[in-house]
Amino acid sequence: MPDVPKIDPANHDPDGRARLVAALDPLGVEYELFPCDPALADTAAFCAAYGFDPEDSANTILVIGKNDPPRYAACVVLAPNRLDVNRAVRDRLGTRKASFAPAGATRDITGMEIGGVTVFGLPDEVPIWVDGRVMRRERIILGGGSRSWKVLAPPSILLALSEAQVVEGLATDPPTSAPLPPATS
Repeated sequence: MPDVPKIDPANHDPDGRARLVAALDPLGVEYELFPCDPALADTAAFCAAYGFDPEDSANTILVIGKNDPPRYAACVVLAPNRLDVNRAVRDRLGTRKASFAPAGATRDITGMEIGGVTVFGLPDEVPIWVDGRVMRRERIILGGGSRSWKVLAPPSILLALSEAQVVEGLATDPPTSAPLPPATS
């Protein structure tokens, strides 16, 4: 594991911690807050630096359906999988086109920065769709609403959110490498 600066959780981003606790405690589900260096908040860097399996990292991605007015949803998928924006998401939004929401729109709607977006504390009008694979993990790591915190919890914490729906096929498996051709001598 790379040398990562020690973080004192008691003094690390107290406002971010307070917002998270206010959103999480009413759910009545066990969770653990994990402080992280904001420079290491992106999934690959976080997992490498802190020794977590990317298979346990559940990313929250805001998507936009291009309508007038636009429609938004928050999607939760495991890091190795790809959100199926062009079919599953677009169809659920009921729009002709869908894409990842731009960083500015994500910040405006969620109040959170990319790399720290979480489903906890989202506006009520934003539906939450969770890929079925997420629910099959023993525990997951979610963004904490800022680049300073992560949330470790069983996937059942997502079911405590009234807006959350589990959607099979919301994401696709990662591409596999093509087999190498047989060696010739």
